[in-house]
Amino acid sequence: MAARRLIRELAAFSADPNPALALLEPTSSSNLFQWRAVLRGPAAPSPYEGGLWEIIISIPESYPLSPPTMKFKTKIVHPNIHLETGEVCLDVLKSQWSPAWTISSACTAVQAMLSDPEPDSPLNVDAANLLRCGEFSGYNALIHYYIITYGLSEKEAC
Repeated sequence: MAARRLIRELAAFSADPNPALALLEPTSSSNLFQWRAVLRGPAAPSPYEGGLWEIIISIPESYPLSPPTMKFKTKIVHPNIHLETGEVCLDVLKSQWSPAWTISSACTAVQAMLSDPEPDSPLNVDAANLLRCGEFSGYNALIHYYIITYGLSEKEAC
């Protein structure tokens, strides 16, 4: 069931690409349960505009009844993303998951989270503290530094 659903989702993405993603594909032709996505930063006024990040997606055999796990492979600064492991804290990928979600739509939710951080439930305490203290210029500068230093180029994304 999960493999057929994933094949349909991949075909749907190929026919109608998601503008939030520069790339969405299985990491190998022999394993449909490990995918790679390249996420685009949301448009201005988001400080993430212009950034590209690789996300590794692990899909359980029980998909779509159970959510995928998404981790940023590319370093990114965000209160709800662990700086070292890339783990994402997003309710859609945990308690709010529904089989109505797809891998592509879940990636869109991650992109939306970039513009709407939840500093009160952080995985990155330093980024959360900058927001809680109102240090928006420092927060934005740190994001830009990480985009320039670690972000993918368009050539690397594909």
